[in-house]
Amino acid sequence: MLTLPPLSLYIHIPWCVQKCPYCDFNSHALKEGVPEDQYVDALLTDLKQDAHYAQGRQISSIFIGGGTPSLLSADAISRLLSGVRDLVPLQPDCEITLEANPGTVESDKFTGFQQAGVNRISIGVQSFQNEKLTALGRIHGKNEALRAIEQAQQAGLDSFNIDLMHGLPDQSLEDALSDLAQGIAMAPPHMSWYQLTIEPNTLFHSRPPTLPDDDILWDIYEQGHKVLQAAGYRQYEVSAYHRIDEHRANETNDYRCRHNLNYWRFGDYLGIGCGAHGKITLPLQNQILRTSKIKHPRGYLAAKQQFVDQQSFIANEDLPFEYFMNRFRLFEAFPISEYSERTGQPLSSVEKTLADAEQQGLLTIERQHLQLSLKGHRYLNSLLESFLAD
Repeated sequence: MLTLPPLSLYIHIPWCVQKCPYCDFNSHALKEGVPEDQYVDALLTDLKQDAHYAQGRQISSIFIGGGTPSLLSADAISRLLSGVRDLVPLQPDCEITLEANPGTVESDKFTGFQQAGVNRISIGVQSFQNEKLTALGRIHGKNEALRAIEQAQQAGLDSFNIDLMHGLPDQSLEDALSDLAQGIAMAPPHMSWYQLTIEPNTLFHSRPPTLPDDDILWDIYEQGHKVLQAAGYRQYEVSAYHRIDEHRANETNDYRCRHNLNYWRFGDYLGIGCGAHGKITLPLQNQILRTSKIKHPRGYLAAKQQFVDQQSFIANEDLPFEYFMNRFRLFEAFPISEYSERTGQPLSSVEKTLADAEQQGLLTIERQHLQLSLKGHRYLNSLLESFLAD
């Protein structure tokens, strides 16, 4: 039987100064100023229509992503978050993250965001080397990245994250470790360190750059992981690390991204804004609903009342793959009973697959808890294929 999991809120801001050649997110290059008042109005109307999906739950985290949310003014973010509080209840310690591009951050903007209610900033640095930033189509340079991090440190936030990429065009092991060393020197509480991948429908897909070979990529990952560990960062997800702080040891007050944890634990989330996706558990129907909103800003702003583009239920036969595809991104152990609680499916539907995986050394089952092994993480794609419906 399905039980209601924790609930988050994702808010999508679709505009960027320019589209990066590797980006496959729903983002649109600005041709004129951001219509922020009109868009905030639409977002709040969108949320009002979805508010009943909260089903009595408080919002545990909010993530304002994009696009480039830091293009919005602090006043717009303040009005947005105030409107959200009027429509859905928030947990007292709700984590509220806003993504920021160093090239769109003015000297006092982070302080304004913090005063508006944002308590966590995620800064899209990607690299500290100007030539690599140019190759990635970024509009900022090294100095702007360092200045943005310093502003986040001074803004009185609960936490902040920096995004760093590796496996960049023509990147050497030394280049990658240099970026990582610069990032660590800034002492962010959280780091997202992930490999550049070439996605369909991007400029890099149609005009592929020269990327490092597999041996260099593995050396970058292996040595970079050791560097992060030695600097006091713990990997808790495939591409996410948080600084270990003995004074912030419990889950409600540590440096992991609670919003992403809820995604990977197969929690629920409302999605508002252009192209935003949502996942909603409906216990009475014993089903899970997927929603997506109108993608293009022009169409979204013209919608007025009907923002949903598509919605569908996840088929029962697809639930094992959907659940484990998310859950196995995390390095933590978790109770086996969670599978049935989050999917509504009996444990018997996956018992043989789990037993086979344990025999192969891909995971361990102990005291009714399941945990992926290091071997399991290395061969994750093959393991996940075993949960696909025939």
